[in-house]
Amino acid sequence: MERRLLISMSSKFQMSVHAARWVVVASAVTIMACGGDGKAGTGAVKYSVSAQQNYEKGRKELKEKDWIAAAKYFSFIKARFPYSKYAVLSELRMADAEFGAGHYLQAIDSYKLFIKFHPTHEMVANGYATFRIGESYVKMLPSDFWLLPPSYEKDQSATADAERELKLFVKKYPKSPYMAKAREMLKKVSFRLAKHEWYVANFYWERNKPRGTQIRLRRLLDRYSGVGYDGDALWLLGKAYLRTGLRDRARIEWQKLVDNHPDHDRAGDARQELAKLSR
Repeated sequence: MERRLLISMSSKFQMSVHAARWVVVASAVTIMACGGDGKAGTGAVKYSVSAQQNYEKGRKELKEKDWIAAAKYFSFIKARFPYSKYAVLSELRMADAEFGAGHYLQAIDSYKLFIKFHPTHEMVANGYATFRIGESYVKMLPSDFWLLPPSYEKDQSATADAERELKLFVKKYPKSPYMAKAREMLKKVSFRLAKHEWYVANFYWERNKPRGTQIRLRRLLDRYSGVGYDGDALWLLGKAYLRTGLRDRARIEWQKLVDNHPDHDRAGDARQELAKLSR
């Protein structure tokens, strides 16, 4: 009896925390001065008598990028119509408002909570919430600005997070309508990570550290094959192996370059080096 009571109390406490969080979210979004991807909105609202009408108004404000007004409508629905299906949808749209305002970490947290509390919801089942998590990480990637070091020289933690979430989405929701967009984003993310590996490999090579070069190039070829660096990586990897006396390994990498990328700029050089190794 006591155990059932404790379980019931725990469940109610979790739901209370869940509901309270959306009040905090609404307050946070409401006081935003401007949007990250959008614009500052007036925040003016005129509530209607039904949950559906307020939800439709909130969706309209999302389209018009008035994140403040949208958050107010969705918060109102949560407070006034807590048992309506639009209350659940308002949780998701509140996350969309956070996303649109450029509050990506908060949006990620909100989408994850939505998945946790509504695992069978259609917007979870079709991959939307998970896709948005991956997209949020992509939005946080460092950009290139001419006064700053190139993005591929910077820390790639956010890029790795984006890759992880997008790979999870691709694996878990193969029939999702968001698959094409996810694959395109994953391709760009993978290219960025490959470019970083290429940068680090060259960093080691220029400082006469061929073993470090080997490790980074092996990682590049194992994880990001096909994104545009294969030929260059095979050429430099062969040179790194040769510098450490691993002639057979160098021969293998250069042969791959000749066989798989015969038109690459370094294919001719690889043929010459293979001929030297055969003497």
